[in-house]
Amino acid sequence: MKKRKKIYSVFSFLLAGTLCLSMAACGGTPTPAEDETTSSAPLSGALPVKALQPKHVDENPYMAKSDANIHHDGYNTDSTDEILPLGIYPEINVSFETTNPNASPAIYFDNYGHAVVPLLGGIAIRDLNATETKTLGYFSPMQHDGGGYVIQSSYTFLDSKNRVVCPTSNNHVLILRTTEEDGSVIPEFEKVLDIDIKAAAETALGKELTQNLLSVVFDYDGNLWFATGGFRIYPERQQQGVLGYIAHTAIESILNGEQTDLSKAVFVYGLPLGEGAENGIAASKDGAVILTNQNCYLLRAEEGVNVVWCTPYESVGAKVSHDGDKTTGGGLAWGGGCSPTLTPNLVLFTDNADPVKLLALDMKTGEVVASMPVLDDLPDGYQVAVENSAIVYDDGEGTVSTIVCNWFGAGNAGLADPDNDSSIQSYANIYDQNWLMKGNVMIAPGVERVDTLKTSDGYEMKSVWSRNDLRDTAIMKLSTATGYIYGYVQDLDTGMWQYIILDFATGETVFTMDVSNKYGYNNMAIGMYTGSNGNTLYCPTGYLELLRLQDRFVYLPELPYREVDLDQAARNVLSQDQFEQDGGEGTVASWHNTATICNVHPNTMVAFRMNNLSGSASDLTLYAYGADGKLEKVGSELWSLTDETGANVTELTDGVLYELRVTVSDGGDFDLSETEKEIKLSVVLGK
Repeated sequence: MKKRKKIYSVFSFLLAGTLCLSMAACGGTPTPAEDETTSSAPLSGALPVKALQPKHVDENPYMAKSDANIHHDGYNTDSTDEILPLGIYPEINVSFETTNPNASPAIYFDNYGHAVVPLLGGIAIRDLNATETKTLGYFSPMQHDGGGYVIQSSYTFLDSKNRVVCPTSNNHVLILRTTEEDGSVIPEFEKVLDIDIKAAAETALGKELTQNLLSVVFDYDGNLWFATGGFRIYPERQQQGVLGYIAHTAIESILNGEQTDLSKAVFVYGLPLGEGAENGIAASKDGAVILTNQNCYLLRAEEGVNVVWCTPYESVGAKVSHDGDKTTGGGLAWGGGCSPTLTPNLVLFTDNADPVKLLALDMKTGEVVASMPVLDDLPDGYQVAVENSAIVYDDGEGTVSTIVCNWFGAGNAGLADPDNDSSIQSYANIYDQNWLMKGNVMIAPGVERVDTLKTSDGYEMKSVWSRNDLRDTAIMKLSTATGYIYGYVQDLDTGMWQYIILDFATGETVFTMDVSNKYGYNNMAIGMYTGSNGNTLYCPTGYLELLRLQDRFVYLPELPYREVDLDQAARNVLSQDQFEQDGGEGTVASWHNTATICNVHPNTMVAFRMNNLSGSASDLTLYAYGADGKLEKVGSELWSLTDETGANVTELTDGVLYELRVTVSDGGDFDLSETEKEIKLSVVLGK
């Protein structure tokens, strides 16, 4: 592993050295050296695929099937089953922001693959791959609704009909229709629902609320749950908050244009004074899980709020830097800053004790079935606050892996001011200026993987690996398709901001790619976002640039001066069931690769680079999708498997980079594009 790590570092450095100041893509398509004739090792230094079982998340019928919220799904797993880059001739591309004060800080995807992002206090569908980020459709409170409020993007999500469900700064919840039935984007979104949740909750509670609306989510019955609070709720300030929901029937009535009596449709649970939510809500078939600054709740809608269980946890209160600390900021929450994450059987979150502990609660009973301290071996001068949602991966065989990251130091110490409203989601209000200006030297280190194991006697936890040399605020993401964790960090010696990939199994850094050492490339503690094309990892920066890490996994061997548009290419996991349903025989043996090539010659060779093949090449059959959506066998004279030099191979080794070379005719049987001189090819290997 040490040798591989060195190869990646050198390769990344060489690539980074060719990046221009604008962070545009590297120059021409790499071409193999002519004198290389062996396939004994990959020339690109690509990471071997270490695929995991898909994540265990029961699909919520009322949420989009895509990565529909900031934590990817209703369980808040911060993991994706999409493929992410593997270092196959990697490059960093960029979309420049010319409208917003910052690069898009939160990204969600609808079922059509549209990126839904904040825009000037509102929400928009934008082309994030254009050289300059392009707005396709939007909703502006100022332009379309009289102004006076902004959409709170952190806990916005997409419903099953691709509508945007969003809380606002004036305590309303909006539902916006963004697309037509054919998927085309509406230039100005239509507001189809607008409910003043705070007013409705005050009527139901019979008391004035002194907390603001924070987060919303649909449960599995279509009820819209909400919680009041902020990013820091002090118990001694005695604020009144609530948890509650709007009945599904009322929401449907409003969407159908009918009058609805909200007094009979809004149900609340009044919290004790000083208690409030500080994070997002998770939901499963068992109900809605809400973490406040003092307790974790499982709630169900049963003609009122049924508190199934309420489990208290420990907190030492809001954490800020002390004299002599190496940081100036602090944490974000008074209680556990980590949004709750679910599996079918467990609820996981970190408390805010000293030391901080990871807790696993039984979903049915709320009992703490396992716990252990995390990030408890930091150097002197650092504290721990886990403020971003943890990655949680359930392998379905009794092991639940949780990756927690320290966030301490990024929070604004001014959140402690008595007159501060921590529900205001602005950079100035939330983040420490020294961290924004000076970078990750101003935050505390620490990333750890802890496994919760099901045993005959219950559950137990163990630390699998821990890193005290990493300082990450980017809400790392796990790809089950590749088996790696993806993040964005800063090299403290050089000041260089970098994409980084960790081996899920060992925690070892297996890939880095430099971005810039200039001021402003801090990712603003937002997150990493995965595109739907299996080849994009988005990262916002404070320098008006939205970065995307991509593999050049497809190219034209006969036309080395031509670059295939990576945003018109995709690689996706094709399940065995779908493979058979589409007409494939045997076993699916590769990822599903698609590419569109413009201005082509009548016959064009397309090469797909892949390194997850093994066995005898003669056992493989190539299938291509036809216009009817069915797989057809491709004649052996039209395709071959080669090494990176173009030499044919007979035996395949997993982890070695090969090329699937396919010749396709413009307008031929396997060309899915109806445009002249444009080819769209979609293929998969079977065994």
